[in-house]
Amino acid sequence: MIWILLAAAVAVTVASLRVLREYQRAVVFRLGRLLPLRGPGPIWLVPLAERMVRVDLRTVTLTIPPQELISRDNVPVRVNAVAYFRVVDPLKAITEVENYPIATSQIAQTTLRSVLGRADLDTLLAERERLNDDLRKIIDEQTEPWGIKVTTVEIKDVEIPEPMQRAIARQAEAERERRAKVINAQGEAQAAENLYDAAQTLGRSPTAIQLRYLQTLVEIGGDQRSTVVFPMPLDLVQPILGALGAQRANAPVGPQTPLDGDSPARKSP
Repeated sequence: MIWILLAAAVAVTVASLRVLREYQRAVVFRLGRLLPLRGPGPIWLVPLAERMVRVDLRTVTLTIPPQELISRDNVPVRVNAVAYFRVVDPLKAITEVENYPIATSQIAQTTLRSVLGRADLDTLLAERERLNDDLRKIIDEQTEPWGIKVTTVEIKDVEIPEPMQRAIARQAEAERERRAKVINAQGEAQAAENLYDAAQTLGRSPTAIQLRYLQTLVEIGGDQRSTVVFPMPLDLVQPILGALGAQRANAPVGPQTPLDGDSPARKSP
């Protein structure tokens, strides 16, 4: 009889034993009343009097289903996101809300539609970091009474209609062309300013102009197929022209030989 009672006691003890891992906590109710938090490690429950609910303290990845919404500039978009949260107060997570994963998912979906519906399309495409931060703050404020801490919210994808995609592509192409023209104009303006500065520098020294002139001739002469016309400076040619003019003025004038057609007619006897 004693052995039977001992075996029954051991069986009840083993049946009431629970082992919690390091990232788990136990929310225990004794006849419906909440007891202090237990775990991790082995815990024993009073048979038929205590009930335990395991709570995982690790970060949970919550995939927010794609949401259909209309942006502030009346563009229909389809947005999906992902949220990361964890339980920081297991007692509140069990007693303040019926099912905290589902409740957090519903809050995330409604907040996603509400926040992104107030933004225009350009903001959705260019300012995701700010929108992610706004979503995280709003969702975290709403889940804080449940003992849930939302650490991160990330917008994964923003899907827009195909005609709008083509319009955005045309807009981006036009913007790139505008930037290219602006950069080209700025480059020409800078080149003109540099040429003006170079001309001012060379104009202050005739020797510098001659050196630049000779350097240009060397560069042109490097190509054997080119023909270079070398102009002679006027101050070098002027003495030669003066000497030739003086020689021509001092030359004697001889008899002119008449042409055949202009020979004088003979007198008849």
